[in-house]
Amino acid sequence: MTTAPPTPPTPPDSDAAAFVAALRRLKAWSGLSYRRLEREAADAGHCLPYSTAATMLGRERLPREELVAAFVAACGIRGDEAEAWLDARTDIACGPASAPAPASADNTHTDTTPTDIAPAAVVPARTRPRRLRWTLVGVAALVTALLGGTTAAGVLTDDEEVVRETPTSTRL
Repeated sequence: MTTAPPTPPTPPDSDAAAFVAALRRLKAWSGLSYRRLEREAADAGHCLPYSTAATMLGRERLPREELVAAFVAACGIRGDEAEAWLDARTDIACGPASAPAPASADNTHTDTTPTDIAPAAVVPARTRPRRLRWTLVGVAALVTALLGGTTAAGVLTDDEEVVRETPTSTRL
């Protein structure tokens, strides 16, 4: 009696920890070592160092999208199944995509209520402070470079020549 090959795990869309746990199950399903995953990802046109894959599966944080794409491709998942993994990752990171509002048959209705307005995309809270921090670091580096250049060029110094007066020696 033959049995059908096991189907790969499906991606959860609940939280990051469950998603990473599903990635671990996918690795176990593939039966590949980390080094073999690196080679398979390279063959599929992705870059996935074995140490990055091991670190990704050892954490509970949501991995970057390009790492998920490389990992899923290395495990042998292609097409719609691979897109399902990327969609699940996006849903966890940004919240599920809202369905478009049905078109009204009456186009003269212009009143909008708060329920008619689609919610704004949810941006992860960690993204904003990190982006602000790097912006401030860039501004500080730019100001430092400008001040350093103007000081070296002598723009901020007095242009008067310093004249040394030597005391006249007394003659004997």
